[in-house]
Amino acid sequence: MSLVPSTLASLFAARVREWPDREAVRDAGGSFTYAQLERRVRERVARWRAAGVREGDRVAVLSENRIEYLECFLAAAWMGAIAACPSWRLAPPEIAGCIGLVQPALVVVSARHVGKLDGIWEGPTHVLGEEPVAAPTSDEPAAIDAEAPLLILYTSGTTGLPKGAVISHRAQIVRNLVVRAEYGLSPTSAFVAWSPMYHMGGAEYSLGTLISGGTVIVVDGFDAERLADLVATEAIGWLLLMPGMVGRFADLLEDHDVSPRGIEVCGVMADLVPPADLARITRLLGAPYANTFGATETGNPPASAGLVAIGAAPERLSKTPSVYCEIRLVDEAGNDVPEGEPGELWIRGPTLFSGYWSDPDATAKSFADGWFHMGDVFVRNPDGTLDFVDRSKYMIKSGGENIYPAEIERVLLADPRVADAAVVKRPDSQWGEVPVAFVARRDDALTEAELIAACRARLAGFKAPKAIHFVDFDALPRSASGKIVRHALEKRPEITGGTR
Repeated sequence: MSLVPSTLASLFAARVREWPDREAVRDAGGSFTYAQLERRVRERVARWRAAGVREGDRVAVLSENRIEYLECFLAAAWMGAIAACPSWRLAPPEIAGCIGLVQPALVVVSARHVGKLDGIWEGPTHVLGEEPVAAPTSDEPAAIDAEAPLLILYTSGTTGLPKGAVISHRAQIVRNLVVRAEYGLSPTSAFVAWSPMYHMGGAEYSLGTLISGGTVIVVDGFDAERLADLVATEAIGWLLLMPGMVGRFADLLEDHDVSPRGIEVCGVMADLVPPADLARITRLLGAPYANTFGATETGNPPASAGLVAIGAAPERLSKTPSVYCEIRLVDEAGNDVPEGEPGELWIRGPTLFSGYWSDPDATAKSFADGWFHMGDVFVRNPDGTLDFVDRSKYMIKSGGENIYPAEIERVLLADPRVADAAVVKRPDSQWGEVPVAFVARRDDALTEAELIAACRARLAGFKAPKAIHFVDFDALPRSASGKIVRHALEKRPEITGGTR
């Protein structure tokens, strides 16, 4: 007997059958029940099929947060297509790279961002709100394998080029189960989708809510006033808050004397939030703070099971490993390190992604020896918790966005007046970390403003260095192999605020 496993679409369809009249989604313009949302998804499937989209094809979605974005996720799941989600915040060359990587059969774009496709994409395009009318398909969700791809979420590569992490139906379903099990989230609690839907946070937790029977409240970006209103009126499961906004949001809650209706868990990336702000926001919301350490490739695991207690301002933020994965800490030779010794974290488990789209070399390297190599170094404590040491693959986390120095360095080095350049992270009270650059120049007439302008022209604004520090070529610290040592640059007074 051949068994057909559940997919994200079949689970959504099951919720429709159980609770057709329950509110599924809402935004500033209105709301839809589960039955109404399903009809809209069926209409979208018919529209896409008429445009030539078939099972296994990619549909790229370039849009701000809106209900139609969720419909695109569900339509792709329904017909066995794959939703690829480039960030609208990227510069045109970066968007072109994301679209070119997946070779979509169709691009769905909002009117706000349609101009970003000029000179990038000339293939089939649907503009949200201007799409052709279509009668809803009568087909049920495609009977595909649970390992079939569902989403492609983009991550910055260490070379500065985008990589597309492939998330299967299996991974998406299990990720939802893990989050709800580890944080004790109620099945029908609401999720406020303000985090961009091209991110793991906005995409995955919205879909997890819809296959659990909850309501997704769609918000077009971080709107502190709107979020405060929702805190006061809605029973919310996990309220995502990025480090750069925690203090400001706490100020607003205090100023408006907001009394939360009920929040089960709040926040992400506790490491990048000042301890005093952790204590304040958890008291104001009456909810613990998620002490997260996961990734687009892994979901919430490997080390996001712990919570910062209400009112706590911990000096250490040791991570609690998830019980829904296996982990190892290994040295450069792949040997397990003893307790107390730093090692790169390797993971395997059912939440893992399926590899990088159209990049077999990167996939093979990341999954060498049958484990996914995270590139993050930890130490295991006697009680089994993990302390984060550093990133073996250097990355800057700025306000919830991942920035790899290489993508900025490529722009800087493209200027012939630059002899060499290195980008490092600088602590920032608002964003957690921001990129700054050290540049050795060949021409002393080259200015900081010129280089920052070049970065803004070719990269998303949040990736532009917040400062350019000009140094002599010989002042750039190097390893024996000639590579610039970033950690040495981080100790310079330009970063630490000290003096020579």
